[in-house]
Parts: sequence; C-alpha cells; structure tokens
Amino acid sequence: MTAAPNQFVARLRPLRLPRVCVAVTGTDPAEMVEKADALVRDNTFLEFRLDYLSRPLLALARIKQFNEYHPHVSTIATCRRVANGGRFRGSVATQLDILTKAAAAGCQLVDLELQSAVRLKRAQLERLRTKAALILSYHDFRGTKKLEETLEKMVALPADFYKIVTTATTLHDNVVMMKFLEKNSDQHSLIGLCMGEQGIISRVLGVRAGSAFTFAAVSEDEKTAPGQVTAQELRSTYRIEQVDPATRVYAVAGDPVAHSLSPAIMNAALRRETVNGVYVALHAKTLKDLLGCVHDIPIHGLSITMPYKEAIIAHLDNTDSHTSKIGACNTVVRAQDGKLYGFNTDAAGVVRPLQQRISLEQAKILVLGAGGAARAAVYGLKERGAEVYILNRTPGPAQKLARSARARLLKRADLKKLSFDVIINATSVGMGNTRESPLNENEIKARYVFDMVYDPQETRFLKAAKARGAQIIPGIEMFVHQAARQFEIWTGETAPRSAMETAALDALETAARLALSGKIAAVVTGPIHKHRMQAIRQGTGKRNPFGIARPREIPQRQSNGFR
Repeated sequence: MTAAPNQFVARLRPLRLPRVCVAVTGTDPAEMVEKADALVRDNTFLEFRLDYLSRPLLALARIKQFNEYHPHVSTIATCRRVANGGRFRGSVATQLDILTKAAAAGCQLVDLELQSAVRLKRAQLERLRTKAALILSYHDFRGTKKLEETLEKMVALPADFYKIVTTATTLHDNVVMMKFLEKNSDQHSLIGLCMGEQGIISRVLGVRAGSAFTFAAVSEDEKTAPGQVTAQELRSTYRIEQVDPATRVYAVAGDPVAHSLSPAIMNAALRRETVNGVYVALHAKTLKDLLGCVHDIPIHGLSITMPYKEAIIAHLDNTDSHTSKIGACNTVVRAQDGKLYGFNTDAAGVVRPLQQRISLEQAKILVLGAGGAARAAVYGLKERGAEVYILNRTPGPAQKLARSARARLLKRADLKKLSFDVIINATSVGMGNTRESPLNENEIKARYVFDMVYDPQETRFLKAAKARGAQIIPGIEMFVHQAARQFEIWTGETAPRSAMETAALDALETAARLALSGKIAAVVTGPIHKHRMQAIRQGTGKRNPFGIARPREIPQRQSNGFR
C-alpha cells in the first residue's frame, strides 16, 4: 500500500508543481547555486544534483540560503549513487544522511533510488518523509520493460511520488510508457519518461498521459540524462505547459533526425496561428516502428524524410496524383478513421518561390540532379508549363526522369551554348561547406539561380551566381515553402511563412554557433539522399557529381535527409 500523503505533498499540491523541473549541476557548491539563482526568473522548479559534487554536504548551507531567499521555488535534492546511474560513491547510509540534511535545508522533495530504499528500514523512510516529500525512483538504462512489475515493487515502500525512467530503444517504447502512465496515474502520483533520442515523445507528451512532471536540462551541454531536452525547448518550442488531451501531435520522421529544423519552424507556426498542436522529431529506425506510433499515439500529421519517402507509399491508403508521379511522399495525414493519406510538398517548395518572381509558363529552367528532390522540381515545373532541362552526372536516372516528365536531357558540354531563366541545384553539392559548387562560374548563365541546399545560407554556387549577375534564391525559401504547404494540408489554415522563416533562420544561426563551439557536429541541410551525404562526409578528394574536384578537408556534418 502507498503511504498516505504527508504534510509536504499536501503543501505542494496547492502550489501546482510546474510541468518542468530543471536539473542543476555544478563543479562546486558556489557554481551550482549561482546557476540556480540565474534560473529562478523563468524556472520555479529545480533539482539540485548533489551527486555531481565531490563533497555534497558542503553545498547545503548555500542551498538553505537559496531556499530561504526564493520561497516561491520548489526544489528537489538528488544524490544518486554510481551503481544506479549517478555519481555519488558513498554508502546508502551516507546518501540518506545527505538527503535528510538537504530536506532540513529547505528542499521540499528528495529523490531516492529504489535500490537504496530497499536497503533501508521502513522507519527510516518514514522519518525522511516527515521532512520532505519522497520521490522513489527507478532507472532502466537498457530498455523499457516490466513497468507494472517495477511499480508493484515500488508501491510496497512508503513514498509520495513514484518515478520510473526507462530507455527508449524504439519509438513504440514511448507508447508503452504513456499507456502505463494512463493506466496507473489515477492510483499513484507517478513521474514517467523514456531516455534516449527516441524518448522525446514521452518527455513532451508524458505530462498529458499522467506524469506529474518531467525533467529538463539547463543547456545543451549540461544534460543529466541521455536525450534530455533543455527547459527552453520544452517551454518555447514544444509549449509543454499548454499540452493537453486535445493537443494534436505532428512529427518529422526519418533516420537520422537529431538536428532537424522542422520542430522549430512547425511549432512556431502552430504557436503563431494558435493551433492546439505540438510537433516533435521521431528517430524512426524502422518503418514498422514508425507506423505503429502513428496509430497508437496517434499522430495527426507526418513530415517524412529519408530513408522512408519512397517506402511509405505502400503503406498509405491513398495519395494524390503528384505523389504517385514523383514516387515519393514527404507529407502524411492521418484521418479520423485512421486511414493514411500521402502528399508531396517538395514541388510547392520550388514552384512557390519562383512564381513570386517570374511566370513559369514557357520559362526555360535547368534542374541539376535526378534524385527525389529533382523529380519533385521537374514534375512541378512541367505541370505549370515550364520548359525543363535536366543535367545529371549519371545518365541513367536522368534519362528515365526526362522520358517520364517529357523534359529535355543535357550534357555538360551543352551549357556552353545555352542560357536559362532559372538554374536549380537539386543535388547535395555544396552542403555543409562553402568550397563546392555543382557548376563552374562560367557555366552559370541564368537570370535566377536557386539552390536547394540551405546550409550554408549562401553556398559557393550562389556566390558564383551573384558574381555572374544572377539573382539568387537561397535554399531556406524552398524549405519554408514546402513546410508551409504541409502546415496548410494538416490544419486548413494559411501558413505564417514569415514567422516560419524567422524561426528557421534563428535555428540555423543557433546550430552554427553550437557547431563552432564544438557542442554539436552538424546542422541539418537540404533535400539529399542519406547515402550521398555519407560520401560527402568522407571528403576523400573524389570528384563531385558535376566533375569539380572536392577539397580533402571538409568539415564533418550529419544529414537527416530533407529536414
């Protein structure tokens, strides 16, 4: 039986604990409390990770002063032992002493692992609960399994909150966690989430499934658990305080998706148009795992990126004619009856920016490449009456595309005698660096040059085009326009393109700063195939798809396909 709630829980309930508790670490007591002081303006629920300190007891005087000075802030004291995933190397008895003294220093909650609690006498736990609300916690760093069995063991001990944290090895593990919370949160005060990159769904949606709150990091480089999200992301990007049972879930799905820009721009659009929805990134290692989540969560709309754009078509109940022609789907809608409908908005990402500048009827347009992004561009432009030319390194795919779309096939030598209204780079060349270009400067003869690559924002190709007097269209325009069309398909609302573009540029700038500081290795880039990205990463001096020598020193980047 769960012990009756103590006076501290009774005191905390009227305060309505925030949904986000920010974990605070430090190399010494002064640094830890200084960080806490800096956080309290925007965060009124903090966890002091005492196990990160070499001598945790030395921090308690400062923590007491902090709690007295900030009575509106709720604080948790945690001193997790090494054996249970923490950093404290002392005994269980010493751990208990630290937590007891942390409670006396004003921490309203203390976190104790199940493995430590079972080694204590019941009376010791009860005494601890007279001083602070007790969070009894269990962490599984290998998987998500036996949740009911684990809870049964935990509720045999007196506690005020039962915290079960597992590791998501599949997307469906999030479903398992959330169903567990829905089933048991009426009987017990539960905290539940999944760690790891694939656990993002549970961190955002767990609170609506019944978790009392979730945990967040101070910053990208101060995470205390795998897959932890920053407090700013949870509040600003995912709007976790507004997530409720009526919130519709949207997502970008692919492998990988770690540095996708889509959550930033789509959540900005949802917020701007006051749509009750949240957009997350799903690292789907298999299509089967992804489709299971779509039905079980459920997910209302999906942005599909590599490597599933083609494979998902077989699992859809219907697609529009454009998607069938291209043979790739980047947008899925789940209807109320559970049926899945597919669309492709990549063409809109090309056509819309061009229509703002020129008439496409009989416009002479060269498309570089013959992959999925190129196919979308070619079909979209042909449907609007453009005269389309295709140039690709390997003739086979280009010939097939030219025949099916009734476009014209070119050889590299043909560029000497031709000029165009628009040249579009639909390849990966130039992605993640400023050293490569799909064409030499003297081969660029066009009024407009459009590069689908948007990292860097001004590629070498675009710089060469400017030098030739062409007007340039950066890749971020395509990204925003195709995303805007997805938003319109899902919501029926006009997309706030300006807000989406601002969010995309802000996200790119933030990612660039982090990359320069060495905190992340990559920024997501344009619409390319995963395997071609791997070839670019190698930077071995091989020639690029258009015959220009590749420099040997290319910064390593990670691609997640289109997003």
